[in-house]
Amino acid sequence: MGKTVLIVDDDPTQRRLLQAVVEKSGFSTLQAGDGDAALNIALGPDQDNVHVMLLDLVMPGRDGMETLVELAQKRPDLPVIVLTGKGSIDAVVKAMKAGARDFVVKPAAPERIIVSIRNALDMKTLVGEVKRLKKTTEGGLSFDDLIGNASSMRSVVAMGERGAKANIPILITGESGVGKEVIARAIQSASERSDKPFITVNCGAISENLVESILFGHEKGAFTGANSKHLGKFQEAHTGTLFLDEVGELPLEMQVKLLRVLQEGEVDPVGSKRTVPVDVRIISATNRDLAMAVKDGRFREDLYYRLNVFPIAVPPLRDRREDIPALVEHFVKRINAQERLNVSGVTSDTLELLKSHEWKGNVRQLENTVFRAMILSDGHKLRPQDFPQISGLMPGLLQAPSADSNPIESLVPAELRAEPTTPETAVSVMDREGHLRTLGDIERDLIAFAINNYSGHMSEVARRLGIGRSTLYRKVREHELDVDDVRSA
Repeated sequence: MGKTVLIVDDDPTQRRLLQAVVEKSGFSTLQAGDGDAALNIALGPDQDNVHVMLLDLVMPGRDGMETLVELAQKRPDLPVIVLTGKGSIDAVVKAMKAGARDFVVKPAAPERIIVSIRNALDMKTLVGEVKRLKKTTEGGLSFDDLIGNASSMRSVVAMGERGAKANIPILITGESGVGKEVIARAIQSASERSDKPFITVNCGAISENLVESILFGHEKGAFTGANSKHLGKFQEAHTGTLFLDEVGELPLEMQVKLLRVLQEGEVDPVGSKRTVPVDVRIISATNRDLAMAVKDGRFREDLYYRLNVFPIAVPPLRDRREDIPALVEHFVKRINAQERLNVSGVTSDTLELLKSHEWKGNVRQLENTVFRAMILSDGHKLRPQDFPQISGLMPGLLQAPSADSNPIESLVPAELRAEPTTPETAVSVMDREGHLRTLGDIERDLIAFAINNYSGHMSEVARRLGIGRSTLYRKVREHELDVDDVRSA
């Protein structure tokens, strides 16, 4: 899930220095000594592995400006940060006009370079999310935009693409949260109605006495409160697609009227003296077993067969666990952009934890869980204790080490230990940016952790920390710690 930075500079020493700076911040690197080599990598078969380019302007042969111009034409999505020893206004303006995302004058501080890289990645993620949302609202979300490559999902995509070619009713089944509406939108996008309206109706969220009006419309004065004419969802979706979500929740009376619309191709608005013809493609979805509902008399058999012409069953997330890494990466990117966070991903043990969970709420639950963890996390990567409802670990500084672990080693992040003996840290020594926290902040958290771990017995806390009781009490006052609050946390 790490990002790769392509470093382009004709000076080998400069490339090595940049490599050290970039890799120290958790990114991978590739190198090129001139513009031609850079283009071969950035436009080659492995171009998806290049996420940002650091480009020197002055190079022999194809210089940085020529390289930048060609990249802007062939791969405008790749963020390019220009590095040069000539920081003239003309050079800056020319590079930015050619498509550079940022301009850094050498020699540059390592922090300046890393901030520029992260800003470029954040902007790329935000632009991608805007495009995705635009596709969703404009009916352009395609099967290529679906995340996951599990065999069960490939079958869903294949069925969806076939169903999109024919103008027949499609019934999408699956548990809540699996993404039935996303599949419906992709079918719409792949059909001949892709540029037509896509109207959604949650049948389970409509008051029973309003279902008929919402679906079929009403005339002015048709009932108390009908102060104007209202077009129903069927008329709104005319020439396009109507997505009936949770269709199994429709009252039996409305099922009769829905069946008539599907058979006759016309709606009868409430209070109207004449019917209105409609041309609508129906895609419905349910998390219920409609066949069982038919047996129980809760769903009309004739409507069931009318809707279930082309069934597509979307598998639950627990049956396609191999898609979880890609989904997590997508959610981290999107939430970073939305909330202006800087979480780089998840640790390997966290990913295994997420893959082993049952996810009864499916993709929707996974998304919400990642969102919560990112908001609460104080680390650069999400760790198991950021998911306490799954891992059972206590979040933050109150996570106690296991009985068989060294309590001092447990305070150091696993990635900083040569041979880690505990899976996670109790007190983080790194901040969200991946840099060391101040000694004062670490000391405060360590003392608070020790007070909680030894139930407020200050003599034991002092002995374990290797300081006198008077020193301990002085530091408690300096850090404005409330012993009772720490013990009850």
